[in-house]
Amino acid sequence: MTLGRARRTGPGAAPARQPDGGPAEPTQRVGRRWIALIALANLGLYLAYLGPISVLLPNQVQDIAGPAHKVAVLGWVTGLGAAVAMIANPVAGALSDRTVSRFGRRRPWLVGGALAGGAALALLAGQHALAGVIAGWCLAQAGLNALQASLSAAVPDHVPVGQRGTVSGWIGLPQSVGVLLAVVLVTKVVTGSAGYALLAACVVACTLPFALGTPDALIPAGARPPWSWPDFARSFWLSPRRYPDFAWAWLTRFAVNLGNGMTLLYLLYFLRDRLHYSQLFPGHKAEDGLVILILVYLAGVVLTAVTGGVISDRTGRRKLPVTIAGLVMASAAVLLALWPGWPAAIAAAGLAGLGFGVYLSVDAALVTQVLPSAAGRAKDLGLINIANSGPQVLAPAIAAPLVTQLGGYRSLYLTVAVVVVTGSVLVRQIRSVP
Repeated sequence: MTLGRARRTGPGAAPARQPDGGPAEPTQRVGRRWIALIALANLGLYLAYLGPISVLLPNQVQDIAGPAHKVAVLGWVTGLGAAVAMIANPVAGALSDRTVSRFGRRRPWLVGGALAGGAALALLAGQHALAGVIAGWCLAQAGLNALQASLSAAVPDHVPVGQRGTVSGWIGLPQSVGVLLAVVLVTKVVTGSAGYALLAACVVACTLPFALGTPDALIPAGARPPWSWPDFARSFWLSPRRYPDFAWAWLTRFAVNLGNGMTLLYLLYFLRDRLHYSQLFPGHKAEDGLVILILVYLAGVVLTAVTGGVISDRTGRRKLPVTIAGLVMASAAVLLALWPGWPAAIAAAGLAGLGFGVYLSVDAALVTQVLPSAAGRAKDLGLINIANSGPQVLAPAIAAPLVTQLGGYRSLYLTVAVVVVTGSVLVRQIRSVP
């Protein structure tokens, strides 16, 4: 494959344009190859996200800050990285929407984001001071979110509405597979800081086939609005009164991801410090228990992600599946809170996987149907993606005091249940999507 001119036609291409200057809704269904390549690119992206968050950063922070301060310090590291993500994702998306290049609209950002994110991960491998870890993770978040912004926009760019649930299911699977594969890669294949270098290679290798081997529509030079800093800044504000469905979709995703973020951030510490996994199973580390929980969780996701998306496409219903998925995920948090033992942890992992599989595919399809502007798809999805990264900022601020001062892990997981139920109910406020 070579980096040539972007093709104007091909699977999912939409040469016609809407009155706002954006491409018309695609009508041609994408094929299996396109789906496989974007799923592979998402796998690389989530390996780069989840490997550090699940294992590498917690262990690196513990080595630097010590056991007494690891919870609070990890919260600061991940929170600052998420703050960078909240800015980088919509800004990179907006610039992608405006990109006029012979290589295409999204391709330069896909390639550039993967290379920049990979380089920052490699930089993290050599950090032994807190300042270096923070700087490296923030740079990684900037590059990876530039990649994610254009990768997310590829779905509304190329996939017709009636196929988006199915495609989102296949795209969502790598997010869950990435949790398991990332942990295996950085605990079994390599150990220690070498995990960062391996993940850096993975994100580049997984992204390039999609970036270089699939069509990417060109923007006519005359369709790009004149540049203005004030107009560019104002474009990031979308009035909830004018776009209420977009606002409700954002709030729904924020709440669910806040609950997930609070759960994942301290899951390794939960196994190590609350369940005392190494005492329950002598000779095994908490990381081994994490792999088992992820396997159970993954089984649930695999069972429901694509199936949920297909059923949603066939019925045309999005809100009911999202609501049910949220309630199932909340029940998993209640199990961890009230019965904090290893059998309950396994059951909770299975329930969370079943619920999150449906949520991944159906909510992703729902969001693409409430975007305010076809001309600003990547920017608008970047704003939606703040509902993914924003909870990473807020989660430590809420979770750390709960764990250390306000009742421990029981309070943490009961709070998670309340937050996720709230998110699953808010989706009912969306009016334009059934």
